[in-house]
Amino acid sequence: MGSGSFDIITNGLILLVCLGVVATLYALLAPFLEGDVLKKRMNGIANERDNMRQQRLTDLDNQKGLRSESKGFVKNLVDNLSLEKILAAPDLKDKLSQAGLRGQRPIYLFYMFRLIMPIVLFVFGLLYFVLLNPLDWRMMQSLVAAFALLVLGYYAPGMYVKNKAGKRIASISPVFPDALDLLLICVESGMSIELAFGKVAGEMAENSIELAEEFSLTTAELSYLQSRRQAYENLGRRNNHVGIRAVSTALIQSERYGTPLGATLRTMADENRQMRILAAEKKAAGLPAKLTVPMIVFFLPVLFIVVLTPAGMRMAANLG
Repeated sequence: MGSGSFDIITNGLILLVCLGVVATLYALLAPFLEGDVLKKRMNGIANERDNMRQQRLTDLDNQKGLRSESKGFVKNLVDNLSLEKILAAPDLKDKLSQAGLRGQRPIYLFYMFRLIMPIVLFVFGLLYFVLLNPLDWRMMQSLVAAFALLVLGYYAPGMYVKNKAGKRIASISPVFPDALDLLLICVESGMSIELAFGKVAGEMAENSIELAEEFSLTTAELSYLQSRRQAYENLGRRNNHVGIRAVSTALIQSERYGTPLGATLRTMADENRQMRILAAEKKAAGLPAKLTVPMIVFFLPVLFIVVLTPAGMRMAANLG
């Protein structure tokens, strides 16, 4: 093995060690840097009604012909460069809502990062792979790597939003059937659907902050929107999950046709509980296949070493 190959392997190992140290420090310090997540999110939901009222007043002003001045560097950048048309993303608002990012600010930030990140990563690729070239690649290989970073920078914001939405729905799904049971109990005890959603939001805050946030927002929409159907549709749109969408559709049908809300919630709770059990069984069934590669890579070599090392030592002693 040449010195060049040895240097490449050494640099790769150093890079992996540095990444491991950074990841370990982040895992240890992240809980202290986040602060009280529940308090922050519930404070944000507490102001949701005021935001809806202000949005309603803004809509009325716009209907009267009034215009407000645009504020913020990010918004001005996106509007002046027409990034919403150039870097258009389908159903961006719904995807951001599914990730827990609501309002206009995340939309403008998404377009800004979609513009800036490809440029930054492409310049970094040119400096690292073309000018420094620590891997001794040819010019064509270095340019391909730089363009690959450019493409990665373009799709990175979408990947981040999708990953955040997946983590969010993974936090909501396990506790959603229990929330439906609580919602059923509240409705059958005589509460209105608005009070029931608000009560369940407070009870589920310790188990899932995201679900409590969703129910609190639904409570605000049921109080201020003209139609309950719109609030139920928004609940299903903000959560890309089969069970939540089915519950949203059932609530809309119950509101439209006057079917008993208790029976609807009881049926939906049973179905979501069955879905949770099926999901757990699916993960359990796929576990042996997932363990095959780790066993081959990590367990079998160690087992061979433990079994064959004594025999090898005896053979070496007899031959010596």
